[in-house]
Amino acid sequence: MSVVTVQTKPFEGQKPGTSGLRKRVKVFSQKHYTENFVQAILSAIPTGAANSTLVVGGDGRYFSKPAIQAIIRLAAGNRVSKLIIGQDGILSTPAASHVIRSYKATGGILLTASHNPGGPENDFGIKYNMENGGPAPESVTNKIFDITKTISEYNIVEGPEVDLSKIGSTTFGDLKIEIIDNVKDYVEYLGKIFDFDLIKNFLQTSGFTVRFDALHGVTGPYGRALFVEQFGLPESSIQNCVPSEDFGGGHPDPNLTYAKSLVDAVESENISFGAASDGDGDRNMIIGKGAFVNPSDSVAIIADWAQKAIPYFSSGIKGLARSMPTSGAIDRVAAKNGYECFEVPTGWKFFGNLMDAGRLSICGEESFGTGSDHIREKDGLWAVVAWLSILAAANKEKPGTSVQDVLMAFYKQYGRNFFSRYDYEEVDSDGANKLMAHLRSQFESADFKGTRLGEFQVAESGDFSYTDPIDASVSKNQGLYIKFVDGSRIIFRLSGTGSAGATIRLYVEKYSNDENEFAADAQVGLKPLIEQALLVSKLKEFTGRDKPTVIT
Repeated sequence: MSVVTVQTKPFEGQKPGTSGLRKRVKVFSQKHYTENFVQAILSAIPTGAANSTLVVGGDGRYFSKPAIQAIIRLAAGNRVSKLIIGQDGILSTPAASHVIRSYKATGGILLTASHNPGGPENDFGIKYNMENGGPAPESVTNKIFDITKTISEYNIVEGPEVDLSKIGSTTFGDLKIEIIDNVKDYVEYLGKIFDFDLIKNFLQTSGFTVRFDALHGVTGPYGRALFVEQFGLPESSIQNCVPSEDFGGGHPDPNLTYAKSLVDAVESENISFGAASDGDGDRNMIIGKGAFVNPSDSVAIIADWAQKAIPYFSSGIKGLARSMPTSGAIDRVAAKNGYECFEVPTGWKFFGNLMDAGRLSICGEESFGTGSDHIREKDGLWAVVAWLSILAAANKEKPGTSVQDVLMAFYKQYGRNFFSRYDYEEVDSDGANKLMAHLRSQFESADFKGTRLGEFQVAESGDFSYTDPIDASVSKNQGLYIKFVDGSRIIFRLSGTGSAGATIRLYVEKYSNDENEFAADAQVGLKPLIEQALLVSKLKEFTGRDKPTVIT
């Protein structure tokens, strides 16, 4: 088996977003398209592809199988030493991060478009993770993009397809391939982080009921291993746990809109605790009977309980962090406990430097991403088990404590950051760009400070810029924001994770320490602020949209 050099030409737009390159399947399936991008990844590896060890796996979405075979051919053609591949090409993103770290691999190629829909007419994605298990920083993704713009050839080794169904070792030419159990290592690792016995005892003796929804994504087998096999819960405690290439025709995004069957089941069947994860397993949603845990509150509550409820943190917490649009609830936990707290741009890679420097333990994003320094990706099942740990500890102190009780106790101590996000998906890109330009001209104007928008007075506005405290790298244009005198905020961002059109995200936040408001519906409390956001942005005028696609 010898190396073959294939002539090719660049494709426009192979620019990795916050988590890799995401496009429609029909784009990736063009001749040379996937090969060009994978070759660019291999050429951009800081230590070089030759003699490297790479982890490969993904969420099993449509087009994963041919893509993995292409990666094998390209890896062999670029003299990669070894590939570690999840059985059947399946690895959740958190499990892949753990495998990269525990096997001391050079990095990993992950095949996922995360929470975006799958299938022949929908999305596929490829991203590169570094040796720390985290997403590639901009210095690497920019290099990948630069290579895609000038690529003229790629190197492959031709050969028969590799059978990914059997655990064990094989070879492809000189390339060593190890097919690993895609669940076992990760679940065992969670067992070292949490007190599984405490959780199991609580679930077995309290009458507390659980429903986990994998939304036909990659976490189905992981959820079964945890909830049924580890904690001894009945089969009825899990749903949609058979992974499918098109996620059962659904949208594998764990929110109140796309996980509606779980939300309805929790209410109609009086289930104590409901949780869902997304396509590749890095996001989560937590609900209880009569309670929705906003992701911004979720990470703050986990941080507040961590030392009491999670053995991994018993020796202390190094620091906390959130993405800029995420509410300031976690800041209040940090202030009370004397922890350092960081505000970073959206994108998990920004947390990685802080973790590697030993300054960050727990962090989260309002987009249902929560995690810690146990790996370098957000981790949906970690967050779910963290909540079960909190509930087990809370019920030890006071039997009968519900998800809603945990929420209310937190608000009583810290106050409540009312928060909501409006997503306008697949908006015409031209209209979206004009809207952002209109906002930028207002927000960056010196005259805007002090302006009144209804009952709210502008204290500060602009475009969020971040200087990394570890490597001093600067990330500009990370979100247009207004901070008001009363601490409320409005934020607008164009998302980089969609594959068609543009997604405009509007975030609104308002703080209250009035106990009478703690149980109020967030949409009611935020209505005046949302109205001002829609007025100042002229959103309907620029996009033609009357209402958002998703409200969180």
